[in-house]
Amino acid sequence: MPISPNQADLPRYLLVEQEKIEAIGRRYGLDFFPVVFQMLSYDQMNEIAAYGGFPNRYPHWRFGMEYERLSKSYEYGLSKIYEMVINNNPSYAYLLEGNSLTDQKLVMAHVYAHSDFFKNNSYFTHTSRKAIDDMANHGARIRGYGERYGHDAVETFQSMIKAGLGDFFLVHLNLSREYQILGNKPLSRRHQLIYLQKFYSAFPNGLR
Repeated sequence: MPISPNQADLPRYLLVEQEKIEAIGRRYGLDFFPVVFQMLSYDQMNEIAAYGGFPNRYPHWRFGMEYERLSKSYEYGLSKIYEMVINNNPSYAYLLEGNSLTDQKLVMAHVYAHSDFFKNNSYFTHTSRKAIDDMANHGARIRGYGERYGHDAVETFQSMIKAGLGDFFLVHLNLSREYQILGNKPLSRRHQLIYLQKFYSAFPNGLR
C-alpha cells in the first residue's frame, strides 16, 4: 500500500532533536529546504526503498521483487537502511523505527546536509522540486494505461524500456501500424513479423 508522506508524526523527543539539529545546521551556514521526517517500520522502509525512495510509484512486478530482496537482506542481518531523503520542497525523509536515539540524530543531521545539497548544488538546479507529486501523477497515468490497454501489455512495454530495447523493437511495430493506416497490408505484415521475431529472440523465456 502506498505510504502517505504525512502518515506518521515524529514523537515529541525527536521533534525536539530536529529543532536543535536544524538550528545547528543554519548556524554553520547550511541553507536547506524545510524537512519533513516520517517514522517507518522496517517493512514500510523496504517498501519505499523498493520504489526507489518514493511513497507512490507505478505498478510493476519488479518493485515486488526488489522488496523481497531488501526484506530478506534485512532479516538475515546483511543490510539495514538507516535513512532515505527525497529531493523535494519540502524535503521528505524517513527514519527507521527502533533505531537508537544516537542513530536517529546522526541520520537527521545527514538528511539536512542532503537537503542543502539538493537546494544549492548546480547539478540539481533544473531538477523537479515536486518529485513526490510527479511520481504519484506518473504512477496514476501508468495505472490508467493498464486499465485501458491491459496491465500485461503495459508491463511488457515497461520491461522492454528497462532492457534498453524500446526503440529496437518499436520502430518495426510503429512501421507496421503506419503501413496498415496507409493500406499497404504486405508491408504492415512484414514489419509486424520482424517485430515479433526480434521480441521472441530477445525474450525466449518471457520478460520475467
